[in-house]
Amino acid sequence: MKIGKLVSTLALAGLATPVFATNGYFQHGYGVKSQGMAGVGIAMPQDSLAAATNPAGMAMVGDRVDVGLVWFRPIRSAQLETGYPPINGNYSGSDTKDFLIPEFGYNRMLSPTMSVGISVYGNGGMNSDYKKGIPLFGNSSAGVDLSQLFIAPTLAIQVAPGHAVGVSANLAYQRFKAHGLQNFTGPCPSCFSSSPGNVTNRGYDSATGWGVKVGYTGKITDAVTIGATYQSKTRMGEFDKYKGLFAGKGDFDIPETYGVGVAVKAMPALTVAFDVQKINYSDVDSVGNKVDCLFAGMCQTGSSNGAGFGWRDVTAYKLGVSYDYSKSLTLRGGVSTARQPIRSNQTLFNILAPATVETHLTFGATWALSDKSELSLSYMHAFEKKVNGSNSIPAGGGFPGGNVNLKMYEDSLGIAYGLRF
Repeated sequence: MKIGKLVSTLALAGLATPVFATNGYFQHGYGVKSQGMAGVGIAMPQDSLAAATNPAGMAMVGDRVDVGLVWFRPIRSAQLETGYPPINGNYSGSDTKDFLIPEFGYNRMLSPTMSVGISVYGNGGMNSDYKKGIPLFGNSSAGVDLSQLFIAPTLAIQVAPGHAVGVSANLAYQRFKAHGLQNFTGPCPSCFSSSPGNVTNRGYDSATGWGVKVGYTGKITDAVTIGATYQSKTRMGEFDKYKGLFAGKGDFDIPETYGVGVAVKAMPALTVAFDVQKINYSDVDSVGNKVDCLFAGMCQTGSSNGAGFGWRDVTAYKLGVSYDYSKSLTLRGGVSTARQPIRSNQTLFNILAPATVETHLTFGATWALSDKSELSLSYMHAFEKKVNGSNSIPAGGGFPGGNVNLKMYEDSLGIAYGLRF
């Protein structure tokens, strides 16, 4: 198998696929098996996408290759309630709503206790497409498109029977474009942007960077496995074409995350797993900075202290179950919840990134096609969540005052083929 060629093909496919993910802008889980269990995996590795959640798990999955594809549909919208009635109403941000997200994993045991592998997956992203446009932003269709790809070469070692540590190098690529934001490009005295020519309608720009993920997993009894993982902030290059939009002259780092998990074999055929994951969005200025300073005349978009989306950190709680119905069929299900990251007074900019969903319900299954091959499916529904604005549109500076209300729900369906060798 020409692994390098397959990785390259899937990587290019992933870069062409924007995605609006579900815990903020991160996916709710990585790998179709994990996605069918609400994203759990810190203490329950199941395939060669395990490194995306906990690199230590790669020492436990053996020699295998996995290829998957996820169909993802986020339905997002915004409602304007302003002091200028002609622009009030509902605006659909889902003119583009169907996305395909590929994934790939490969793992090889170098010895009974050491493995090397690679996982290729979409970390997350954001997409909005308002064909009708947003009058507060400009007089044409508006939206953004961000996609993030991780390529994670991984080394994992069993340091004792049932206990492993692992490390991944997160090699990241992201690309972005924005359109329809002309109202933020005006000259002084408005001076919303530090670089008005680099805010909108510049086409795609891209950036690369890297970070590190480390993890541990250990079987502490015959029935109980625990795990822990930490991912550093991924330092990315700048989006030069959008240095007038993102704080720090186009800076858009990927936030630090960490988590713990436990998996309990409650019965020989039944495993229950629980993960807690923290995503530190507020530590990335372009994501965490509030917009208030912009309309108070104390900052500009693109400046070092520039306005952002005003996101708070997210803590996700994930509960999943796996049941071996027969030798050839495993059934899965799960639920996860997290407080969405958007504050009620920060909904204006988040018209572009309405990441409002909080609760996900998932199902999945794996069929053994032979002793070495299997087919897995997953389904996810994120329930609709509405965030009502609270004085989120300023009065003055060309803005009429009022509120922006946001809502979104999501569905996804995944399929993956796994081969042990």
